[in-house]
Amino acid sequence: MEHILEKIFKSPRLYEYSKLINNRLEEEQKKRLEFYEKITPSIKAEFINGQIIIHSPVMLRHNRVSLLFSSLLNKYVITNKLGFVGVEKILIKLTRNDFEPDVCFFKNEKAQNFTDDQMFFPAPDFIVEILSKSTEKNDRGVKFLDYAFHEVGEYWIIDTEKEFIEQYVLKGDKYELFKKSNDGKIKSFEIKGFEIPVRAIFDESENLKVWLLYEKLLVDLIKAKNIKGVKHL
Repeated sequence: MEHILEKIFKSPRLYEYSKLINNRLEEEQKKRLEFYEKITPSIKAEFINGQIIIHSPVMLRHNRVSLLFSSLLNKYVITNKLGFVGVEKILIKLTRNDFEPDVCFFKNEKAQNFTDDQMFFPAPDFIVEILSKSTEKNDRGVKFLDYAFHEVGEYWIIDTEKEFIEQYVLKGDKYELFKKSNDGKIKSFEIKGFEIPVRAIFDESENLKVWLLYEKLLVDLIKAKNIKGVKHL
């Protein structure tokens, strides 16, 4: 980016470029305000590089994977009191763009300040995008760059057709691919202790095994707390 800017700074047309950029940003801001007025809870929409993007309904496999993964993540986060999990309709307001990730996670440091009436949210600590033909370009393009720019520590891309998951971890100001797999286990860097079999994201029976494990851990935790709370005569 510095290389591009250096060329602009040295150009005799610098002021002209500056005016063009400011005009473009002013137009974008007007469109962005219009976007905020038009959006409703029933419509999945995003504001990307000055354009309002309305998303079509998802395929069944997309919805299945979203539910399987988000249910496990939410159960784990609630059990361990780690923060807040958002699904589908959480609008992330970044410097220039507004996104609605398929799944996102905020650590307690951010989540503790959220209110029940809140509609706009800051950059999460962890994001998952589930690929579709209409969204893949943005998921691997502008979102990939923007999430990194806003220091989202971890980004997972899930391919429901090939049943692969890609795990990207923020290194400096860029993402590095840490893992790409359709088997084995995957462990999060941003969600403390969260580790699941990759197949649990795609296979209902494998998902249920992890769900039952979380249920047992929760019951054991409640029992342990109750025992500690007993007053002996």
